[in-house]
Amino acid sequence: MDTAILICGHGSRDDDALVEFERVAAGLRRKLPAADIGTGYLEFARPTIRDGLEALKSRGARRILAIPGMLFAASHVKNDLPWEINTFAAGNPDIELRFGRDLAIEPKLLRAAADRIAAAEPHGAAAIVRRDSLLLVVGRGTNDPDANSNIAKLARMLWEGMGFGWAEAAFSGVADPLVEPALKRALRLGFQRIIVFPYFLFTGVLVKRIYAVADRIGAAHPEIELIKAPYLGDHPLVLDCFADRAAEAADGEPVMNCRLCKYRARVIGYERDHLAPQTGHHHHVRGIGADADRAGHRHHGNGHLHPHDGG
Repeated sequence: MDTAILICGHGSRDDDALVEFERVAAGLRRKLPAADIGTGYLEFARPTIRDGLEALKSRGARRILAIPGMLFAASHVKNDLPWEINTFAAGNPDIELRFGRDLAIEPKLLRAAADRIAAAEPHGAAAIVRRDSLLLVVGRGTNDPDANSNIAKLARMLWEGMGFGWAEAAFSGVADPLVEPALKRALRLGFQRIIVFPYFLFTGVLVKRIYAVADRIGAAHPEIELIKAPYLGDHPLVLDCFADRAAEAADGEPVMNCRLCKYRARVIGYERDHLAPQTGHHHHVRGIGADADRAGHRHHGNGHLHPHDGG
């Protein structure tokens, strides 16, 4: 096949996360049978991004569409993935490389999120209406304020769109509030039910940690019903979004929203990152753990290339 697609993942030390990532790739192969679809990871798993690109090349790909398997564009999408892809492209000038954008916030993913939350509600012991429920949306957390702000926006849209009494945003790490303090604050707001929804594509160490915190807080406060909603996983609309990103990369310009990107604009508190050079940050962990645990857009003249979005 002349055109191939590489789904670029972060990688995980958790085997369950890798199985689910590969399940999404398998779903895309069924959805796009004419394309050669491979996978690659930034860290903690194999194949690495470079390995994935080399595999597609060896199978005859002359054009490769690299699609981030990530919800928002923080440093992995803005720096690490473009660095890997551009490095490969420099050594393979006969292969056309196109970098797609992150999945971002869009109606299909909002609907997928709403489906996951709605699927969790019947598991509650009591018949509690949404107006008496609080939704806690938990994101990964990054050092990019624009990516973090997407979780707040997502929480607000799900709150209003689904009719919850209130919604809060929290993060599994790096950014505040973390899950435990966010849940403790939510307890004081007086709602009969709290639904914890990890806005993640796959399971892994972080999602399991989120659920563990929810279990612990719930056990300590039996007077409030606490429900854990499933993450996105291989929801059909998630697969549709991946297919959309591949089509954008193949047929047009996958332009991202640059307005609040800390690398392009002088964002308050992140001025030091303005026009920072693009570099990869995963050299020391690329593929580490895999063998042991299991068999264009240019900033103004600085070489920082990526199709921006708002994350």
